[in-house]
Amino acid sequence: MGARLFVIPGSHPATTAALMLDFKGIEFSRTDLVPVVSKAVLRAAGFPRLTVPALKIDGERIQGSREISRALDRIRPDPPLFPADPDKRAAVEDAERFGDEELQHPVRQLLWWGFKRDKEPLRTYSEGAHLGIPVGLAVKTGGPLVALSARFNEATDANARTALLALPDLLDRVDAYVADGTIGGPDPNAADFQIATSIGLALTMDDLKPLIEGRPCAEPARRYVPNYPGHMPPVLPPAWLPEPATG
Repeated sequence: MGARLFVIPGSHPATTAALMLDFKGIEFSRTDLVPVVSKAVLRAAGFPRLTVPALKIDGERIQGSREISRALDRIRPDPPLFPADPDKRAAVEDAERFGDEELQHPVRQLLWWGFKRDKEPLRTYSEGAHLGIPVGLAVKTGGPLVALSARFNEATDANARTALLALPDLLDRVDAYVADGTIGGPDPNAADFQIATSIGLALTMDDLKPLIEGRPCAEPARRYVPNYPGHMPPVLPPAWLPEPATG
């Protein structure tokens, strides 16, 4: 079975796809792409959309972490990414949708807002990546790409503040999924991988760590992405940050 996964280093949905391929025991090659430039590469590779993760597997082209989860269960049913029980499957699908549609983007916006202020941490998020050029050179010359990526992700001051205000409620939702057993159980599922990577990426940001550490939502990230690459030192204005949860 031939599989090739196109990623942007540090991308949490791309990391989700890689975790699911590993879970299925499917060997794959990884193609690391530079942000913005990735769009032209994906188009040249025949993908209909310009976003990662993008997977070529046995002649199929599949994009998006949720699309990939379903395709992998079809291609290799065991071990399954979704429970067989209809009610449990519905719960996992709801959590996976939440992770994809609600949790993922605010974390991404905060990270790109940080890169606008300091692009040097980009180097740490590219650890182990093969970009075709030295990582140091990519960081030194990456100012325009950072600006474009921040614009594409709408990482404005206003949106960063909105993302921070939303974060406590988003973390409460993840805590609830852990509490009711939808994620965090002995057998991982698609929602575990979808949510763990967003929390794992958030934990690479020093400003967000105090909001997450010690909560149930941190456990899936510690379990599935304990060494998420990247480190963003404090960069957000302290006045923007919500108070950590207590009790």
